[in-house]
Amino acid sequence: MTDTSHSAYFGDAEYTFKFTPELLFELERKTGAGIGQLCTRVFANAFTHTDLLETIRLSLVGGGVAPKRADEMIATYAIGRPLLEIQPLATAILEVLWLGKPKHEAKRG
Repeated sequence: MTDTSHSAYFGDAEYTFKFTPELLFELERKTGAGIGQLCTRVFANAFTHTDLLETIRLSLVGGGVAPKRADEMIATYAIGRPLLEIQPLATAILEVLWLGKPKHEAKRG
């Protein structure tokens, strides 16, 4: 199976961001969009704030962060922050989900 996890610094440390099938369904429910439509919105900079926040929050949970802690992290490090700080992370998470890891990154991880 292809690894679609993404590692990045968020808030206070390096975290793994990953979607399970169940969390993808929840992302679609929370954003009101299928994954293709959501990716299109985010990649085209036509996203909602919820698109960004839920992408980060749910993928934190998929990466192993407890749901309550993921909520706290979003409240502390994403809500109220400039979009320029959170949009690149959400985009990177969805890019790996959509395209897979770049070959140089896949070999390392």
